[in-house]
Amino acid sequence: MRQLWSQQRWGPRSPINATGTVAAVLPYYSRPASATTVPTTELDTALLQRLLPPYRVVLHNDDHNEMTAVVLALMKCVPSLSAEQATEIMLEAHQYGQATVIECPKEAAEHYREALEGCGLTATIEPC
Repeated sequence: MRQLWSQQRWGPRSPINATGTVAAVLPYYSRPASATTVPTTELDTALLQRLLPPYRVVLHNDDHNEMTAVVLALMKCVPSLSAEQATEIMLEAHQYGQATVIECPKEAAEHYREALEGCGLTATIEPC
């Protein structure tokens, strides 16, 4: 059997097959790995707490927003709150002048505060 020029040059792994056409050759880095392992990481909560200290979003009482509007604004701006939780927060702010909405990292707290202020509510953030 006669060998093609490409097989003489590159050996049996030649990209040119016996018919003379170029065969599809995947580069070594795009070939599927036979056994891949996914590394597991453990969260160091103390380090995470130090790098991303929690902040408290505080809702302040005001006289110009209705209670139902406050509950709806809380549920809209903080999606993780249920209707019952939003009602409890609204009542606490109404009775005591202020209430903690959520505790989260600073960037998220700033986002929630801006969203609440965009709905016409008075909110601040403070470190926990």
